[in-house]
Amino acid sequence: MSICFTLNGESRSLPAHTPPAMTLLDWLRAAGLTGTKEGCAEGDCGACTVVIETPDGARAPVNACLMTLGQAHGLALRSVEGLAAPDGAPHPVQAAMLAAEATQCGFCTPGIVMSLYAHARMGGDAHEALAGNLCRCTGYRPILDAVAALAVAEGAVPVCPASDITALGPPEHRFFLPRSLDDTLSLRRDHPAAWVLAGGTDLGLRFSEHRENPAAIICLRDVAELRGISAGPEGLSVGAAEPYAALLDQIADDPDFAAFAGLLRRLGSRQIRALGTLGGNLGTASPIGDALPPLLALGARLNLAGPNGARDLAVEDFLLGYRRNALAAGEIIARVFIPRPAPGAIFAAEKLSRRHDQDISAVGLSVLLERDGEVITRARIAHGGCGPMAARAPEAEALLQGAPFTEAQARAAGEALSRAITPMDDLRGTAEYRRVAARNLLLRLYWRAARPDAAAEIMALPTPHAPRFIAP
Repeated sequence: MSICFTLNGESRSLPAHTPPAMTLLDWLRAAGLTGTKEGCAEGDCGACTVVIETPDGARAPVNACLMTLGQAHGLALRSVEGLAAPDGAPHPVQAAMLAAEATQCGFCTPGIVMSLYAHARMGGDAHEALAGNLCRCTGYRPILDAVAALAVAEGAVPVCPASDITALGPPEHRFFLPRSLDDTLSLRRDHPAAWVLAGGTDLGLRFSEHRENPAAIICLRDVAELRGISAGPEGLSVGAAEPYAALLDQIADDPDFAAFAGLLRRLGSRQIRALGTLGGNLGTASPIGDALPPLLALGARLNLAGPNGARDLAVEDFLLGYRRNALAAGEIIARVFIPRPAPGAIFAAEKLSRRHDQDISAVGLSVLLERDGEVITRARIAHGGCGPMAARAPEAEALLQGAPFTEAQARAAGEALSRAITPMDDLRGTAEYRRVAARNLLLRLYWRAARPDAAAEIMALPTPHAPRFIAP
């Protein structure tokens, strides 16, 4: 079966021998569409941004360097070459960038333009929309001025219809797109060495940087049982292959998960969240997975599906070590259940990184404290980036549980947390920094709870030229 997608309004059917693990970025540039740039090949700089368009008019920016051609099958995509009007006139986004003098060398500009093209339809905070795009020479103030001038409203585009055939690529490099859980498990049985691909925002580095081309890939994008989110009084049931963007939309206005939503806004960028999934974050079992500490603190559980049926497993029992998990042969993560915090509970999901947005965690700390009056009846503290795996801190929890939440208790628990973690020195911070930072995050949580009127943190120092926030 040939890979088929719509690009800039035109249907494309690729030769049957086209490798489905080839990145969309490599294919675009080989096809002469060189407006899409390669800056980092890691989904960090945004120079490769293209946009997925849906029949209802929605737009989702994605990193073409991390997206394979197999993942593009059946989608409608737009690159920067597809923005101009039929008469060649620049798109309003491009015109706004020009009028605001928002470009210099121009290398990053196509990706910024595509992010703003999606932002014009998606709305929201302009700074968040640009968090996945780096500009080294212009500076962001003129770009934000361009955002303020946008007023774009266009119709939807056709989508290349996906067929019932789920096998793409040549026989030596098969890319499977199953549509049911049963088909997925059958493929896992028949191709035990196949790579299981969710969003690919981590695994995709093996395509983009390491140029690996496995014999078989099973992509979970279209598996109905692995998609969708349902919310109830007990919590959320999230499909393991549902993108972060959908989860953030679900909990953005839910007060029970306000802290989790705040963390998700910093988990990668809009481009990353359009593809990345909870299932992928769990399956890679990376010690710096942003979503893992809050899942541990909230007591999340997984539904695993395999050849011997389904089983339920707590996240803390699923993570076994550095990039090791408890999946048995042929199993996949089907759904993630995230319990709601109890009424009156304190829940925090913190992340320290060198950049506020689009950066790897130096320290992640999530805390759930349930109380009866002034006494903490249940404490769950989970850390990430501080050892070979994300994990709980039982000694620190024990010091808080059964006692009032006082400064002395918070300090004692912080010291216990500092002793429990096993961080290392790297470019994001020293081991000692991580120990001190983890301890201080727990102490800051106390001050937030005890003195909500006090300034517990400073995000930026005010200056006469502080950037203004611009309405979409």
